[in-house]
Amino acid sequence: MEEVRIILSALWVATMFNNLYGDVLMIFSGDTEKIFAKQAQFTRGMWLGIAILMVTPVVMVILSLTLNYPVIRWANIIVALFWIVFSLSSLKAYPLFNKFLMIVSMGFHVMIIWYAWNWV
Repeated sequence: MEEVRIILSALWVATMFNNLYGDVLMIFSGDTEKIFAKQAQFTRGMWLGIAILMVTPVVMVILSLTLNYPVIRWANIIVALFWIVFSLSSLKAYPLFNKFLMIVSMGFHVMIIWYAWNWV
């Protein structure tokens, strides 16, 4: 049981680093300005939503190690499913290197769902 918690937590860490690498590459490639230029003006509420979205993997690392079994099992499944849907819905808006990293991230999410689903 503890082994699954560690695996889930490690997968969320991998997701977090993968997201960070994508953000760093976007900044260095200059694509961040191009993508934001196409978007409407961001409000404070939108930035708050982005911050909540970005902190989700960090929170899941801690929750995977601390929450009780049935709760964390379903939390991992639901949050990973959300991230897969979110990634698929925004995949076409990004450059090729970021699409690759998003697909890798979705692979991590599939693994999270698989481990959580098979956790008995």
